[in-house]
Amino acid sequence: MKYFPKDFVWGTATSSYQIEGAWLKDGKGLSIWDAFSHIPGNVFQDHHGDIACDHYHRFSEDIQLMKALGVKAYRFSIAWPRILPQGIGRVNPAGIQFYSKIIDELLKNEITPWVTLYHWDLPLDLDMKYDGWLSPEIDRYFAEYAGVCFEHFGDRVKHWITLNEPWVVSTLGYGLGIFAPGRKSNTEPYQVAHHLLKAHAQAVSFYREKFQSRQQGIIGITNNCDWREPATFTHTDREAAQRALEFFLSWFTDPIYFGDYPEVMKNRVADRLPKFKPEEKALIHGSTDFFGLNHYTTFYAADARGQESPTDIIGNSGLAEDQEIILSSDPAWKKTEMAWNIVPEGCKKLLLWISERYNHPDIYITENGCAFDDHPDEKGRVDDHDRIDFYKRYIHACHEAIEEGVNLKGYFAWSFMDNFEWASGYSKRFGLHYVDYQTLKRIPKASAHWYAQVIQNNALH
Repeated sequence: MKYFPKDFVWGTATSSYQIEGAWLKDGKGLSIWDAFSHIPGNVFQDHHGDIACDHYHRFSEDIQLMKALGVKAYRFSIAWPRILPQGIGRVNPAGIQFYSKIIDELLKNEITPWVTLYHWDLPLDLDMKYDGWLSPEIDRYFAEYAGVCFEHFGDRVKHWITLNEPWVVSTLGYGLGIFAPGRKSNTEPYQVAHHLLKAHAQAVSFYREKFQSRQQGIIGITNNCDWREPATFTHTDREAAQRALEFFLSWFTDPIYFGDYPEVMKNRVADRLPKFKPEEKALIHGSTDFFGLNHYTTFYAADARGQESPTDIIGNSGLAEDQEIILSSDPAWKKTEMAWNIVPEGCKKLLLWISERYNHPDIYITENGCAFDDHPDEKGRVDDHDRIDFYKRYIHACHEAIEEGVNLKGYFAWSFMDNFEWASGYSKRFGLHYVDYQTLKRIPKASAHWYAQVIQNNALH
């Protein structure tokens, strides 16, 4: 029997646009995802999040499902346009009340809230009037919004995450155009990332100066990263794998831990990579209390100099010309329904890489999970073997990383329940049943029996 530390955090996670619905309810403003998903062709079968899981009306029921699972921590995001309908200015009392009720209900059921301030649903007004994350003023707007949340919820919320996966916002939203707001460029992603980092730092600074001492909370950021395994033992492929990790993760974490972008990015992106002013470096450097990580999959990375990169893998398109890598998979690797490789060893290696590069920070895996088709029987029962095996193997890899010195402090399963899976709509998701949103099955995603056993017994068999 292998035990995790007694204070290890076991939780699950969601995001506002993926589950809440109520897109025009009680004074909420529109978001860029409200607009993007209603444009034909942007999302699988033109699905959208108008209703989603109807969490807005059924959060009490959902929290009871969490309690039945044995969940001790719940990471959810706040919809910026539900709090500030235009992104700045007037506060929406109904939005404040909604999230306050969720927080109170969680605490009543002994579930610790972990709140993410931004999970991709930017107020549409900020995008239409001020160019969204391209605006040089967006850091100030974000800090204003964050301050409203700290003021109203910080008496009860002690764990804050500023941004979820800024790589996705920058690359998929402004580079490849497959996520909202749907822009394509090889320059804008670097500008957006620059503004995201400054916005994060402004919010953290505001929290530390005005709220942290009296509210006694912690604040950080969550970045996503796949592991990049060298395709061969050659020096060039090892360099390519390292380069791929730095373009993926260090793009956002080096400024926070070291004060500036990786040298490899400065050299390769050149004038398209914005430069931090000295005062911005000082503000960003050290602007986190923990290392948040979303991890799902692994690819081989090979040097692509002198070769043409394939375009069938997202990581090989858009900004790949700056990295000059080719990604590939081992045919022996099993895959999820989203065609993501299942490689638990990659999770362990990434944790070790982060720990060594950033001087052993406290790490929380804020998302890890899988999508599988379930094939329920005539009674609606699901033989959930694949999902159980995925969680068991990845959590085992986490335990091995801890044994080798990684300060891993928590693990959040993605996701708590079926949801709107962005551009994939409701067809290939992390949930249990792939059905239309109007008949969406509201069943917890993780295996209730096995996952609850891990949480409650604090053990991995």
